[in-house]
Amino acid sequence: MTDGKGLFITATGTDVGKTYVTALIVKKLREAGHSAGYYKAALSGVEKTAAGFRAGDAGYVADVAGIAEEETGNFVSYVYEKAVSPHLAAQLEGNPVKMAVVMAAYQQALARYDYVTMEGSGGIVCPLRYDDDAQLLLEDVITALGLSALVVADAGLGTINATVLTVDYMKRRGIPVKGIILNRYDAADAVMRDNKKMVEILTRVPVIACVKKDEAAIAIDAATLAGLYG
Repeated sequence: MTDGKGLFITATGTDVGKTYVTALIVKKLREAGHSAGYYKAALSGVEKTAAGFRAGDAGYVADVAGIAEEETGNFVSYVYEKAVSPHLAAQLEGNPVKMAVVMAAYQQALARYDYVTMEGSGGIVCPLRYDDDAQLLLEDVITALGLSALVVADAGLGTINATVLTVDYMKRRGIPVKGIILNRYDAADAVMRDNKKMVEILTRVPVIACVKKDEAAIAIDAATLAGLYG
């Protein structure tokens, strides 16, 4: 057994800023003096060069959070060039995701860091593998690892529906949702202020932080953030 604690970060969909917010979370913990790292099971749409794959999401998180490059080698278990869902990328590139590999890599991360932030791929309904030999959804990994989660959502129009559906799906599958983070939030925008209120009412989950566009820090204290990990 390891002493490290973990937390899963998912989103209401693709391109709502999940990696950006994840980086700010890891940065906050590290700046407070915590041993904090990152892990992602599968990453697709990564550019391949003569030297290999570019760093992608893991590299971005490391840069923002101040993690040395030599620590990033095990941050992602499966990397794909095709910018499609991991299950399809795995089929096209012949490298299917294996639960045992993901679980072992996550345990290694827990052995190295006190706080491991695991980022999902896309939204919560994401098949990591779907072939004749195995069917593995993102929720299967979250459940197997016993993780609670945060949901990242865009603060703008349409987020009420997207966030409520995401949280409801997770609750129905027994995934504890510790909080919601609204990205690209503008307090001067009446729609966004109302979105925040309605999301909390309809999901019964607190919005624990609102992140402005291009903000360099997340407005939640490190002790509160660390308390979400388990």
